[in-house]
Amino acid sequence: AVQLVESGGGSVQPGGSLKLSCRVSGISIAGADMGWYRQVPGNECELLSMFSSDGSAWTKNSVKGRFAISQDTAENTVYLQMNSLRPEDTAVYYCAASENVVQAVGPRMCGPKWPYSGQGTQVTVSL
Repeated sequence: AVQLVESGGGSVQPGGSLKLSCRVSGISIAGADMGWYRQVPGNECELLSMFSSDGSAWTKNSVKGRFAISQDTAENTVYLQMNSLRPEDTAVYYCAASENVVQAVGPRMCGPKWPYSGQGTQVTVSL
């Protein structure tokens, strides 16, 4: 079975940093499309950043320069480094995977559009 387990969330003050981790089992991230999206209750989810299996990467414009996706194929783990966090970044953050190439890459590629997602990790940014 495919499992994605996120960790690294928590509470941080504005301007702080967090690094989220997503440990993957059941598939190799080297051959999959991998992404991070977030969800605020009552709002639409939004894709933040993703790697495609062809090596290309995409990041949502509003978090470029603050968020960076990376991966360690030896550890089969994907990361999301988040810097200069703002209160509006408060959300549940999810790691996601697809063994098939994601065709419609964009902010709306989130939630159930991904075949696999983790359980989510809460990020809270406040004073």
